[in-house]
Amino acid sequence: MSTDLWPEGVDRIILDEVDSTMAEAARLAPELKRPAWIMARRQTAARGRQGRAWQNPEGNLAATLLMRPLGGPADAALRSFMAANALFETLALHVDRTKLAVKWPNDVLLSGGKVAGILLESMGTAQGLDWLAIGVGVNLAAVPDGVQDAAFPPTALSEHGDAVSPEAFLEELAANYATEEAIFAELGFARIREDWLKRAARLGEVITARTSREEITGTFESIDEAGNLILRTPKGAQVIAAADVYFS
Repeated sequence: MSTDLWPEGVDRIILDEVDSTMAEAARLAPELKRPAWIMARRQTAARGRQGRAWQNPEGNLAATLLMRPLGGPADAALRSFMAANALFETLALHVDRTKLAVKWPNDVLLSGGKVAGILLESMGTAQGLDWLAIGVGVNLAAVPDGVQDAAFPPTALSEHGDAVSPEAFLEELAANYATEEAIFAELGFARIREDWLKRAARLGEVITARTSREEITGTFESIDEAGNLILRTPKGAQVIAAADVYFS
């Protein structure tokens, strides 16, 4: 594949094996000069949200974008939605886009199954970030083994659309993510939010959000300017900052 898609000013690091691309990003962060995508063909200790194990069969994508964005943690958190938009558009190059949807807060679904996940980690203060790492895992070739009690059983791109190598997919993803950063810089989160909502699974339908303290069921009304989930319930609008979401 041509490398013309690769965004200018962004480094690319491809490793045969690493414990996790997120861990590698944290190690490289002190010497960060400009944004860099880190991809590993094999991970030995990959992880997802809340420390959950993330399996990465051969042929799937495991990559992390390491960057030093302007703004504080609140702005950094919005990049989960930018990454979801970029993943959606990249997957849509290889499968019918009507089969794709984004799921709050950080997943992409393919025919109702989880095909990709996003994990953000950062270091800094309320005044600014030392660095931000956006981890991306995409089931390109195979479904991980042994996934237990998954609300959204994993699926793989290869079961629905084109076969694509991790290297080729990363190139497309990097280009699409660079576009999201350009949109964010020019138009702000309002446009990112608008695009995300157009792709959102179960918008306008009843869903359930499980927080660390309670379970809230209501109509998925929107996300706000901070990326929080808004559910319309008999008690009124409920704004939820962090939760696992389940569909009825």
